[in-house]
Amino acid sequence: MKLQTQRWIDRWVGQLLCAAVSAWVRLKGLFGKPGGLVARPRHILVILLSEMGSIVLAGPMFAALRRNYPGAAIHVLQLKKNQEVSRLLGLTQAQYLHALDDSSGLTLLRDILRVSLSMRRIQLDAVVDCELFSRISALLSFACGASVRVGFTAHTQEGLYRGSFINHAIPYNPYQHISKQFLSLVDALEDGAAAPRNKTAPIRSLPVDTELSVPFDADELQVYRAQVMSDHSALAGRKVVLLYAGGGILPERAWPAAHYARVAQGLCEAGHAVGLIGLKDDAALARSLITEVGHSACVDLTGYTRSIRELLMLFHACDLLITNDGGPGHFATLTPIQTMVFFGPETGRLYGPLGQRNQVLESGLACSPCLSAYNHRLTFCDGDNQCLKRIAPDPVLVDALAYLRRDRVPAAA
Repeated sequence: MKLQTQRWIDRWVGQLLCAAVSAWVRLKGLFGKPGGLVARPRHILVILLSEMGSIVLAGPMFAALRRNYPGAAIHVLQLKKNQEVSRLLGLTQAQYLHALDDSSGLTLLRDILRVSLSMRRIQLDAVVDCELFSRISALLSFACGASVRVGFTAHTQEGLYRGSFINHAIPYNPYQHISKQFLSLVDALEDGAAAPRNKTAPIRSLPVDTELSVPFDADELQVYRAQVMSDHSALAGRKVVLLYAGGGILPERAWPAAHYARVAQGLCEAGHAVGLIGLKDDAALARSLITEVGHSACVDLTGYTRSIRELLMLFHACDLLITNDGGPGHFATLTPIQTMVFFGPETGRLYGPLGQRNQVLESGLACSPCLSAYNHRLTFCDGDNQCLKRIAPDPVLVDALAYLRRDRVPAAA
């Protein structure tokens, strides 16, 4: 289903349904008290429908849930296309992964009904809605039948209406990193009385670790690196820098291709190699960049990795990743590779990769960031993304070369 179609349905149909559910919950509340979390919850559902990179940013939240509720089964509801990452990271057991297929309106509606009935049979103790102002996730949290529904609310802020039936609500804070806010959802599970202010929540600092990992055998990584160098001999004997120049479903997040070409030229002239990564849809962009760079040490790796696991192995085999805002920058935090990530339409202050091996690059233009929870990431930019265009390539090249001159810390076995 097209993104614009999803937004239209969520806006118009979603508001009506949220209002109807809110009225029903308010009526039921006249005849009973809202439920609280049981002492030993058995089943907790996490709704996380966002992009794959959000799964990595939610890593500390999943770790906190496992620590706080060791006896509970943690169920995860995602879009079908994002489940590969959850399986790879071992967020929960396979039987507790649930999916929605959003390829068409009919398949999405079918899966919503199927998952709602399945969750009611399980008899959930609580549901944690990680989406910011999505009406479909709020409605799902109610349809799944849990008495404790945790999620974000606009409270006194201007925000998108999603009803009033989230009974353990915390205010969405546009000034705090999303990983901290995910952790606040865990705090709200047992503290409905403090909602929506949640004043009794613990003081938390920004997590420095995703608390996620993908185990690799040292021999497996060595064999894979040898295969990469054999398939692309121009990379052999050089430090390798990966560039992800694609914008994905939000092209306004892309640093200009000409800037990437300038950086790639400088890296190749300095004796390093450049690999252009991305999906098969990015192949045309990669060919254009290779032509502009005009150096044999710049190679096309779009479509080369067949899975997220292989992408992580490629990160292990290389030295530096320069990327637009998106999944690759977050997946890289699960490996030893250094990353440089461009932000503009969104901000690294809220969505930057976790860990110590990241450099966030932002211009600080007054209209940046323009994508937010309040506009469903529908930018008011006219396509001329000056917030990224004004990040000049030469300083980026200087920083990249400075890092490559250092001795790389060997990866842990």
